[in-house]
Amino acid sequence: MTAPAPTPSPPPAPQPASAPMTAPPDARPDASLDTSPWATPPSGKARAIALLIAAQVAAMSLWFSAAAVVPELAAAADLTGAQAAWLTSAVSAGFVVGTLVSAGLGLADRLDPRRFFALATLTAAGANLALLMLPPDGAVAVLSRAVIGAASAGIYPVGMRLAASWAGRDAHGRSDTGLLVGLLVGALTLGSAAPYALDLAGGLDWRRTLVTGSALASLGAGLILAVPLGPAFARAPRFHPRDAWAGWRTPALRLANLGYLGHMWELYAMWAWIGAFFAASFAIDPGGPAAAAQAKAATAGVIALGAVGCLLAGWAADRIGRCRVTIAAMTTSGLCAAGIGFLLGGPPWLVLAVGLIWGLAVVADSAQFSAGLIELAPAPLTGTVLTMQTCLGFLLTMATIQAVPLIRDAAGWGPAFAFLALGPALGVIAMARLKRRPEAAALAGGRR
Repeated sequence: MTAPAPTPSPPPAPQPASAPMTAPPDARPDASLDTSPWATPPSGKARAIALLIAAQVAAMSLWFSAAAVVPELAAAADLTGAQAAWLTSAVSAGFVVGTLVSAGLGLADRLDPRRFFALATLTAAGANLALLMLPPDGAVAVLSRAVIGAASAGIYPVGMRLAASWAGRDAHGRSDTGLLVGLLVGALTLGSAAPYALDLAGGLDWRRTLVTGSALASLGAGLILAVPLGPAFARAPRFHPRDAWAGWRTPALRLANLGYLGHMWELYAMWAWIGAFFAASFAIDPGGPAAAAQAKAATAGVIALGAVGCLLAGWAADRIGRCRVTIAAMTTSGLCAAGIGFLLGGPPWLVLAVGLIWGLAVVADSAQFSAGLIELAPAPLTGTVLTMQTCLGFLLTMATIQAVPLIRDAAGWGPAFAFLALGPALGVIAMARLKRRPEAAALAGGRR
């Protein structure tokens, strides 16, 4: 994504029959909450999560480095504008293909997740280094990026499944599933801001960037083998292809997925184009030679602030409810999307303030959709359900990323970003409906 896993401390005795946790017949209460309701974290939990976060960020550095490499690689290989655009979109396209294959074969649940993660990471590292040994023409560069994206299907969703295997309750009966998954997504969000910071600092030679990324990924492959499986890990039974669509067969899982798709409609398009918007706005006010650098700094800060949002939302969702937190986050981000484009050229402090609020809210709920799916889905199919969720989400982002510049060119930044607000609006409706369903009792230990 092996060292022998440490033996976890035995959980306390089950809850007395007088206070059972109930759930509707077609919902599965979170296995980590009901079968292992420990008040004290099992031995090795903090170490396992720390290693997992380090391994995942190191492995996904290949994806993050794409944005930093594209301009110099395109210049070195004399790529056309269309070929350069494909260098970025090929990673997402490859990820969609990889997740479809993984979900269709149930790889995330049938294989040892650590070995699957390590193999996927080494494959991505090799594809990244291929550009140093082959002529970096358009076809080779695009294929390399696509392979990295496909291999990431064995990294990102599998890492979330490993984190979920360590989830449990505290002494007050509160789940920490949202916080654990939020830690992973927050770390990845922070990493996604790195290319903008590198660009602001002048960047690195693209060859050195490729070598550094592959070296970090190889380190991640080694680290993941030292991560023990958590006490709530469940292996899948005999796999059937129909299991890939388990997340759409019941109303509760379907609504959770629809909420996630509403969130993804906005997220990556916002990350892709907020830098261009800042550049256009700051060129008007304050203007001057420093405007471009100010736009890059603002972009890095807005995206990085999302890591804080992930942690705050994870902490809050475990205490007040997944549906409540996702509804609040999507309402906030949707309002920002609807308004910020109309502030083009406005006071820089106001443009930046709205951008920072948007950056905080736009990714804050991301981990909570995954945590909710973990709590609602059959335990042995968690990996497959998460993989299919991310597959459909990234497939959707490919469309919205391309739509924003078309709308901008036709009508301006205001309508272009307002278009992104449609996703959160539909996501709010889906999560509000999920909150009213009886299956939602399985979310966050009964906190909807």
